[in-house]
Amino acid sequence: MAVRVLPEIRQELTLHPGPTESDGSPSWTLHDPCSNRFYQLGWASFEILRRWDLGSPERVLASIRAETTLDLDEDDIDAVVSFLSRHQLLIAQSEEGSRGLWRARQAARPSRAMWLLKNYLFFRVPLVRPETLLSRLLPWCDWLFTPRFWWAMVGVLLFALVMVSRRWDEFTHTFSGYGGLGAAIGIGLSLSVAKVLHEFGHALTAKRFGCRVPAMGVAFLVMVPVLYTDTNDAWKLPSRRQRLLIGAAGMLAELILAVLATVLWCYLPNGPVRAGVFFLASTTWLATLAVNASPFMRFDGYFLLSDYLGLPNLHSRAFAMALWRFRQWAFGFNDPAPEHFSPGRERFVVLFAWATWLYRLVIFLSIAFLVYHMFFKALGLLLLFVELGWFIARPIVGELRVWWQRRHDMVWCRQTRRSAVLASVLVLWGIVPWQGEIASSAVMGAKQSQGMYAPVGAVVAEVYVKDGQTVRAGERLAQLESAELAARLAKAEERERQAAWQVSRQPFNSDLQLQGPALQKQWLAAGEEVNGLKQQQARLILTAPFAGRVVDANDALQPGTTVTEGEHLLDVVGPGGAKGEAFVDEASLASIKSGDTVRFVADGGEHLAVTCRLGEVDRLNLAVLDQPVLASIYGGPIPVENREHGLVPLAATFRVRLDACDTAKAPIRELPGVARIEGERHSLLGDALRRLIVVLRREGGL
Repeated sequence: MAVRVLPEIRQELTLHPGPTESDGSPSWTLHDPCSNRFYQLGWASFEILRRWDLGSPERVLASIRAETTLDLDEDDIDAVVSFLSRHQLLIAQSEEGSRGLWRARQAARPSRAMWLLKNYLFFRVPLVRPETLLSRLLPWCDWLFTPRFWWAMVGVLLFALVMVSRRWDEFTHTFSGYGGLGAAIGIGLSLSVAKVLHEFGHALTAKRFGCRVPAMGVAFLVMVPVLYTDTNDAWKLPSRRQRLLIGAAGMLAELILAVLATVLWCYLPNGPVRAGVFFLASTTWLATLAVNASPFMRFDGYFLLSDYLGLPNLHSRAFAMALWRFRQWAFGFNDPAPEHFSPGRERFVVLFAWATWLYRLVIFLSIAFLVYHMFFKALGLLLLFVELGWFIARPIVGELRVWWQRRHDMVWCRQTRRSAVLASVLVLWGIVPWQGEIASSAVMGAKQSQGMYAPVGAVVAEVYVKDGQTVRAGERLAQLESAELAARLAKAEERERQAAWQVSRQPFNSDLQLQGPALQKQWLAAGEEVNGLKQQQARLILTAPFAGRVVDANDALQPGTTVTEGEHLLDVVGPGGAKGEAFVDEASLASIKSGDTVRFVADGGEHLAVTCRLGEVDRLNLAVLDQPVLASIYGGPIPVENREHGLVPLAATFRVRLDACDTAKAPIRELPGVARIEGERHSLLGDALRRLIVVLRREGGL
């Protein structure tokens, strides 16, 4: 019987001691310098590889059984051979082996379109090889790694907090005092310094622990530049603590910078430099922690968590476990687990995978729409679909493809019946037109309502009513006096008297006869001016236009107070009835029509609910929102932009009237709320498609 010979391993591979596993067993790290990849090996794999030179599985197994307590068989040898072959770690000893390597290389090469897509989404540009610089800097930076320095930083932090607490209002309003190019330059320089120090924190720490740092440069993530440092050599370190320090060094460097910047802010004079250090002390380190400390993306936080748990490639392993659990729950697949964890660790890994998926869904959607708005419409729309397709649709389609390929493994059981019921409910929920109610922002007020305003700048002479008082039609409410208006009226009356006298003397005066009919016209014009001023003076007496109640009386409505022209003084509302206005978007416009039932529910604690009928529906986009209470800049739900000519809605908005309301009691003031319109029933899927078509038409200019 022929003796089986083990294939030869590539000679440039190196083995390094690794960290102790969570179960107490040792580990080793296999380094492939050609691809700069690291593979973690367990005890059994290490014992097999260290005896690989024995040449045959029989000799390797015999040596392991004689020198260790492990009880291995040829299946374990085959698993190691398969691992080495799969990652191209073996020497090709035949023509067929060389062809296999070539086929693997060709299969790994992407098409031109895929290469362009991947390099658009992410690519690196190495800028410097920092080994020489780090070797020179390290002796000068040894003090940064001593406990004494970190205790000193704690003391400086406490001092900075005490100093800032004394000037807290000034600190929080620092940005409001700066503007222009100088502040922008200061902030830009401070941000650049922070990010460079962040990367040097990683590099110096890695160098101190004996790792090689081959490159530092800029990585472009969806065209957004991000500095990076190649610290892959840290995987050679057996100490988990050292790897954790390398991963956290960047954030620690920025925290130190923030502490020093806080102290500097207390002593620097106002100017761009102070704006820059304020940015370092307040915003930079918070943004760094928010982004880099997150374990859901492959930033510092991910590697810290991975090292802390002792789970390299945490994302891929967690995703594999979550998919295995989901397929088992949904279809009853009895596949072996990708790897074995304790029950608590398994639950954490699965929940972490789902949290990562949800987090990435939000992030990738945000990136997709950000990219869309960065370019002109045609290119932006293309890149939007590329982002959505690559980051969101591609993984989902890949999993659906696995389900289709394994459709023959599916049998009716408790899991598949449950999944079928849930899927049916979801499909019906999406396609059945059960949703007919449209919720829109609205305002409800009295059917009869009249605001009273100062016709001119005047002084309040008398006030005859008070807030909440019931009044009759024509009853006096207040009286204003305007000295300027009285003076103008007196001058106009004098001019009228003069013109009347001249007209009466014209037949007997030759000089006046020369003016002819113009003199008569001057008299008539003077009379009209007097009548107009008398009408304005009559408007200084505020009277109730109808029977009702006085509401929203201005605090300035007091005898002796001066009011400006157009200033609101009070409102008079009728005793009964209500009417309102609602504002709907473009997608909802097609689902409503005049006569539909509307139920208005007031916001806040008003507890007002009124049923009305939909009145007139405006088919023209609202140019200006005339209900400030609904504007976003005043805390309302409708996004608007404040421009010179008024509050302009940021999206297409249409006004609809609410008439024939069933309340006999009028609201004492305008109430914001929600109008629930019983429109034409529609499905969620149809509603989504309509909204998509509206967006495409709007963005495409159709």
